[in-house]
Amino acid sequence: MSKKKIVFVTSTRADYGKLKSIILKLQKNKNLKTKIFVTGMHNMQNYGRTIGEIKKDKIKNLSIFKNQGNATSMNKILINTLKGFTDFLEKNKPDLVIVHGDRVEPLACAMASVLRNVKIAHVEGGEVSGTVDEILRHAISKLSHIHFVSNKIAKNRLLQMGENKNNIFVVGSPDVDLILKKDLPKLTEVKDRYGISFQKYSISILHPVTTDISNLKEEAQIYFQALKESKKKFIVTYPNNDLGSDIILNEIKKISSNDNFTVIPSLRFEYFLTLLKNSSFIIGNSSCGIMEAPYYGVPTINIGDRQKNRLNSNRLINIEFKKKIILKAINFVKNNKVTKNNFFGIGKAAQKIDKIITSKKFWNIKLQKNFIDFVK
Repeated sequence: MSKKKIVFVTSTRADYGKLKSIILKLQKNKNLKTKIFVTGMHNMQNYGRTIGEIKKDKIKNLSIFKNQGNATSMNKILINTLKGFTDFLEKNKPDLVIVHGDRVEPLACAMASVLRNVKIAHVEGGEVSGTVDEILRHAISKLSHIHFVSNKIAKNRLLQMGENKNNIFVVGSPDVDLILKKDLPKLTEVKDRYGISFQKYSISILHPVTTDISNLKEEAQIYFQALKESKKKFIVTYPNNDLGSDIILNEIKKISSNDNFTVIPSLRFEYFLTLLKNSSFIIGNSSCGIMEAPYYGVPTINIGDRQKNRLNSNRLINIEFKKKIILKAINFVKNNKVTKNNFFGIGKAAQKIDKIITSKKFWNIKLQKNFIDFVK
């Protein structure tokens, strides 16, 4: 088999954490030539300019594209990325584009790829949530030719969407490869790196819900007021850069001088995992509470609708944006012991994907997609 050109698309610290183990594995494959299209939040100073973290990981062949400023709308991000990635495709002519998840950037890159007759592999399709992210994720899945999914439930959803069962591969979530790593940074090292003095702490991550922006300011105020009144110690990270992120950032500024809060714009993924593993609980509306936290037996307080339709279990407390309810949940969760969970795989996803992509059968998957009727 001649060397195949593969392009990965990454636009956030979150999707990079998912793709990292795959990138590192495939760039060692002598039959493949990998390149990384780096855009989105990675190039923004306000969000920690995480392109630096990618470079530290010795990821090869980076192509950096700035697709937005501090207040660029999602519509314009889509247009800018579509144009930039179209130019990139014309110049590089890859055989396969690998995208992850449910963001505007992978949607734009998938659109550009399908119109240039380039095969697309989608990582973690078939998942559900409760916002516009879910719509984007399903749209990306319909544009994609190949699917690397976390579990059989996700596979069944794709089958319901008319996808070909032969092109869906259950490999587990790639970030589990990192979650289960035995050589994660030590807690003392992470605390020293980020100036964390807390002995015991919990993690707070609040993202905007773009489909309910009118209530965001009030909800963010209620949320951070409840955290303050709890008198607990919290490590707070910045939200993603979706519409409404400025509202949350403004509330974070208000609590940044409070001794019970350590605010960190962005964390390197392995360092974040160490903090998560040793935390009392995680609170907010991040998918980390649904996907990563259960692997460490860390309880999750999930607030609002952003992860509304995700996995439900005794590891999650799902509540509304009401101060009394939030405080009650915080007091309850400190005594709530949970068991560990491996719903999103048991690791070695990158190894499985490497084996699949190296096979001749993989490259025989056709560009022309056909809708497959779902029969129970």
